[in-house]
Amino acid sequence: MPIHIAITRQVRAGREQEFQAALREFLQTSFQHSSVQGASMLVPPPNSDSREYGILRTFSSESEMDGFYQSALFREWDERARTMTEGDPAYRRLHGLEGWFRSPGSPPPRWKMACATFLGVFPLAMVLNLTVGPVIRSWPFVLSNAAFNACVVASLTWIVMPVVTRLLHGWLHPDANHQ
Repeated sequence: MPIHIAITRQVRAGREQEFQAALREFLQTSFQHSSVQGASMLVPPPNSDSREYGILRTFSSESEMDGFYQSALFREWDERARTMTEGDPAYRRLHGLEGWFRSPGSPPPRWKMACATFLGVFPLAMVLNLTVGPVIRSWPFVLSNAAFNACVVASLTWIVMPVVTRLLHGWLHPDANHQ
């Protein structure tokens, strides 16, 4: 299972552009480290007074994550970032469905995550039953079930849930709209 980490930092007033440029550079450089599977930057909403910036990072395993955070590359970044930020960074590991609903703030309530997931799974399963179902129906049960579920998981991970969470962002994270 991939490990998703959300890191937030409070940027010093007046250093926002510098921090954002430095973070962008670090994100690009960090992909040279073999353990990094994904990373993205979260910036404060437009017209907000927030100076909280986030990094969402994905690793393939605990040991890969530990290796990255103990690397010289990360230590150099952390020292540089501390000159532009206030206080210590906040690290939060995202579990289960939170990986789809990742945000630097708190995750939405589980019932909202469940509703959003249902809105992704239900139509996807219907479409796959109508398209993939007839092709694999004659296969042995375990094989057809494995193929169907692989299609569901891949579609949810890379297509459906990113769209659903983007469309429902205001409902899932109402506090983010008022910052």
